[in-house]
Amino acid sequence: MSAQNPASAAGVSANVVEIEYVLSRMTYVAGRARQHERLMAAAGLDLDRAAVAILRNIAASDPVRPGVLAVRLSVEASHVTRQLRQLERIGHVVRIADPDDRRAQLVQLTDAGLAAVERIREASRRGVELALADWTPDDLERFATLFRRLVHDFVAHAETPLDLPDRASAGSSR
Repeated sequence: MSAQNPASAAGVSANVVEIEYVLSRMTYVAGRARQHERLMAAAGLDLDRAAVAILRNIAASDPVRPGVLAVRLSVEASHVTRQLRQLERIGHVVRIADPDDRRAQLVQLTDAGLAAVERIREASRRGVELALADWTPDDLERFATLFRRLVHDFVAHAETPLDLPDRASAGSSR
């Protein structure tokens, strides 16, 4: 098990402490600029991390409104707008009229954008395959099942409203 401060994990099982540590480490490694540079080199593309996140998100759904993208990615709408302009300029996305509301626009991938997403996915899959090359097929199957369950449960938990104490009453109890 990783070196942990037991006092910081009071009342939490050692397995949960280890899982939290490993997830934090994995998030750090996956989010590093160097990792993104590797992915882009393997895919033969020159896109920043935000552009990749937007392309992957659009690819996972029907054409989408820019505001919906911002909510999904938990970023400001202006950030998405800036990224979409760049992606439009290089020919990866186009804006189309929303058939349900002519005043609104949707964003969809072009053929070039779809090809870029496929290159990113393939490069990412090769990276995962290399990292897990020594795992047995049974280990891979078990991990895929548990990881899918983990993501499902995390998403469900993230969408559950939190019962946070009222700041005003919490501050007055000091």
